[in-house]
Amino acid sequence: MNFKELYEKAFSVSKETYITKDVEIGSVGCAIYTESGHIYLGKNLNMSCAIGTCAERNAIASMLTNENSKILMMACVHKSGKIIMPCGACREFMYLLGDICNDIEILFSLEPLKTISIKELLPNWWRDELKKD
Repeated sequence: MNFKELYEKAFSVSKETYITKDVEIGSVGCAIYTESGHIYLGKNLNMSCAIGTCAERNAIASMLTNENSKILMMACVHKSGKIIMPCGACREFMYLLGDICNDIEILFSLEPLKTISIKELLPNWWRDELKKD
């Protein structure tokens, strides 16, 4: 698996669909690649009442439902084709999963290829700060 292929998988599910006037899915797609060689996809879910979830958490939840593996690679793509970074809630979610996500390479750029780690995205995590005492 390479990041170009993972990007294409994430982009393939980033097409908006309106379920109702209050529920839209899919303006962001996420693809994760696991140590066991599986790819899991997720779409964001937006609701007018602010209950919703991000594509990253949906992809990870799908993986957790089907296996308990280490995530090696992640790509998050907006419907425009732009690569985006996980939001704060997703960063916290991934960090709390510990070894499952500790070594994730998150796609930052395809040209040139650049990745970023969860620790770089979430420096000075609150739990690490508590451990210092």
